[in-house]
Formats: sequence, structure tokens, C-alpha cells
Amino acid sequence: MEIPAREETESFGNNLLQALRLDDWAIMQPRLEEWSAPTGTVLHEPGDTVHYAYFPRGPSLVSYLVILSDGRALETALVGREGAVGGIVSQGRLPAFARAEVQLGGSFFRIELHHLEEAKSRSLTLRYLFARYADCLMAQVFQSVACNAAHSIEQRTARWLLAAIERTGADNLALTQEQLAVMLGVGRSYLSRVIRELRQRGIIETRRARIVVRSVDGLRSLACECNAAVARHFNDVLKGVYPAEQTKFRRG
Repeated sequence: MEIPAREETESFGNNLLQALRLDDWAIMQPRLEEWSAPTGTVLHEPGDTVHYAYFPRGPSLVSYLVILSDGRALETALVGREGAVGGIVSQGRLPAFARAEVQLGGSFFRIELHHLEEAKSRSLTLRYLFARYADCLMAQVFQSVACNAAHSIEQRTARWLLAAIERTGADNLALTQEQLAVMLGVGRSYLSRVIRELRQRGIIETRRARIVVRSVDGLRSLACECNAAVARHFNDVLKGVYPAEQTKFRRG
């Protein structure tokens, strides 16, 4: 299938690729593939050789998860249309440290890493852009460590929902409470109490395997500063790539 022109922003769907200069896009475009994956697809496990870089489009979301020795999986970063997953700055195929799992299924662009390395070898500005994105992703990981240590489950829940709707552009998420509990590293019963309180305040409503945000301002008032800190760093380093300022929520 032909890759859409960059100017077709709505169908294009990935802000990092949209930020490429036209000559860099001309290098990348012939090697990009359109691809789709349902929720729960694992892109790579710890120790796997990474073969592709993935660029989520539209509402697609991917979590980086660290797997502990007892089998628990804790989220360290969330990637949507602002970014990419897998091998962006590494030189060639290297083993993955974390699991990359699709949290909200949808469409992606992907490129084989040897093609990505070839593209970067042809363009200093392409290497520069992806290095800046890697800095933004690392900032999110740093902020996640601080958030998990310092903030309440209620704050972290509000922060995660806010980050997700900014990345998807929708006010409803095809997400179970069990999924959210796993990503936050908390017990299902504890999270259920937090969700119930958010529902009672009119901030969210829950449907079968779905969370619908009814008050973005309410979420922002409860969330810790972590999501805003990550967005600020994105705007300092890669202005216009983080989607918060352009979000127009689609009603579900």
C-alpha cells in the first residue's frame, strides 16, 4: 500500500515522522511499511533482537514494560503518535532491555533496522532528529521513576489517563481496569477504589473494557506534574511533536 503524503496529516498520523524535513522524508518513505497490530501484541521481549522500529499512528499506543523476577510487568514509558519504538538511535540490531507491548491496537508505520541505519547514514539531520527523540524518551523514563516513588496512586492514575488521551486524541480508551492496574504496578482492588472515586466525581465513566474521560480539567487537577514536565521537555527539544497542544478529543 502506498505511504500517504506527509501533507495528509490526518491519515499520516505520526508526529515524529511528520517533523522530518522533506529531503529526509524522501529517504525514509520508500522503506516504510504500513502495519497494524491488535491490543496485546508484543513487539519484543527483553533479550530479543530488535528487527524493526515502529511509529504508532493515530490512537495506537505502546508501553515499555520492565519485567521483574516475580513476573510482574511495570510500565516505564508510553509511546504514541509523538514517537517511535525500537532501535531509533542504536547502531544495528541489539537485544531489547524491556518488553514493548501494544496497549491500544491500531495502525503503525514500521521500518527494518538495517534500512533505518542506511537512512541515518545518508542524513545528519535525520540522525539528529532521532537522537533528540531518544532524549525525550529518556526524560519520560526518568520522570516515571520519580512519579512512581513520590506520587499517590490517584495522581498516577490521572496522569496516565491524561497522557493516553493526549496521545490518542480521543476521550475514550479501550482499556480494562486490569490492564491499567498492571501498568501502574498496583493491585486491582486498590485501583478499583481509585476508579470508583474518579467516577463519582464525574471525571470518568466506565463501560465494558473501556474508560471514558468526561472532564479533562478534572484529570489535570488531580494529576501530578509529571505529564506536564514531559510535555515541556518535548516542546523544548522537539517543538510541535508532543500532541498536547493540538489535541481535539473525539467523542466515544
